[in-house]
Amino acid sequence: MRFADRLKSWPVLRQLGGPDRQGHDRSVESARSRELAPRTEQADKVVDSICPFCAVGCGQRVFVRDGQITQIEGNPDSPISRGRLCPKGSATKALVTGPLREHMIKYRPPHATGWQELGLDRAMDMIADRIIDTRRSSWQELDDQGHALRRCMGIATLGGATLDNEEN
Repeated sequence: MRFADRLKSWPVLRQLGGPDRQGHDRSVESARSRELAPRTEQADKVVDSICPFCAVGCGQRVFVRDGQITQIEGNPDSPISRGRLCPKGSATKALVTGPLREHMIKYRPPHATGWQELGLDRAMDMIADRIIDTRRSSWQELDDQGHALRRCMGIATLGGATLDNEEN
């Protein structure tokens, strides 16, 4: 018997190649399971994004319906992750839609004795403004010997190398 014929008769492959080619016959499906559809099919739009957890920068696809995130998956078009996400990246939806997510920031202005609440958008704008100002004031294009540096000396770290080693 040829190898290809033996392979076709292997029980596991025989089961996987059933009538609907998904490994089982339609008779084992319930009426409810026949009606189910992936959450990604119901999305109004798909937005490409980057995983926020580390400096690797894995690509994500964010599925949105009626302005709400319904699913986040790896982006197969990403040259970095090729559609794969680690466990933390796979749980990104819980980060942005979980019931314990904070929507207000506690901020203590300089020389103040108490905290005040700021909206998330306002706080992010303040952080971005400070990063831009620091980058402008401490950018170093060349070192003392004239070698190209292209780095910001005023920012120690933000969890990755994205701000202290830049290209043009």
